[in-house]
Amino acid sequence: MKKELLVEKVAELVKPIVDSLSYELYYVEYVKENNEYFLRIYIDKPEGISLQDCEKVSRQVSDMLDVEDPIKDPYYLEVSSPGLNRPLFTEEHYNRFIGSEVLVRFTKSISGKKNVKGILAEATEETLIVENDDGKFTVPKDKIKAVNLEGEI
Repeated sequence: MKKELLVEKVAELVKPIVDSLSYELYYVEYVKENNEYFLRIYIDKPEGISLQDCEKVSRQVSDMLDVEDPIKDPYYLEVSSPGLNRPLFTEEHYNRFIGSEVLVRFTKSISGKKNVKGILAEATEETLIVENDDGKFTVPKDKIKAVNLEGEI
């Protein structure tokens, strides 16, 4: 099964569990690092996520995955908060955090830069617009390696 379809399937299976425990399913990713596979499930709630929250979700998700068995390869399950410098993955994330400070890293240098830091001003279907002291910087989404919030305490 293709990775994108697998992630979609796992998200469909996990979402009802996460919802029933009053958390938001922030994101699901399935990655290979150092020859090992990781299924990462990011959960969130307005007041933040504790280790106990992650454990509660992890136990129920693990039980369900043992029954449904959507992943054939051996893998590690990780349930986590997206964190203070959370990555932004989806259109919903971009739109939710318009007005917040972000760091956008590029796949290749754009105008001599490898990244841009500033306020996320706009998210369109094809670009992000980031404003900083140098002005507005338009980043094509197909050139984005990663977008992270810059911490706000």
